[in-house]
Amino acid sequence: MFSYIWPIVLVIISNVIYQICAKSVPETINPFASLTITYLVGAIGSAILFFVMNEDTNIIKEYGKLNWAPFVLGIVIVGLEAGWIYAYKAGWQVSAGFIVQSAVPAAALLVVGFLLYKEALTWNKIVGVAICLVGLFFINYK
Repeated sequence: MFSYIWPIVLVIISNVIYQICAKSVPETINPFASLTITYLVGAIGSAILFFVMNEDTNIIKEYGKLNWAPFVLGIVIVGLEAGWIYAYKAGWQVSAGFIVQSAVPAAALLVVGFLLYKEALTWNKIVGVAICLVGLFFINYK
């Protein structure tokens, strides 16, 4: 059970801290200048964790296993990071912005899961997404 729970707990904790950090980026800095430091720290942290957790593994050999996904993921992460920083600079609230960005992709990923990965598309999921979208309306209604 622990091996099932801890990754999502890590994602949740990291996401909360991530949003605090993204909203706390100084208003006057260019987001991409800030992201160069973010990714430098991330690269160093990833390398340290790789070597600490995989003592007998050669990182160059691991790089030989790469496909297109990590490269596209890098581009997408830049879009996510910059998008959040710009969203907060534009005045989005942490509470509303995160809910919008969570619910809309959840609806889209329901379709992606069905089309690309043959995941079940049940009425419960469809109704759940509809409820989320109605909730988005009320959260953002002024």
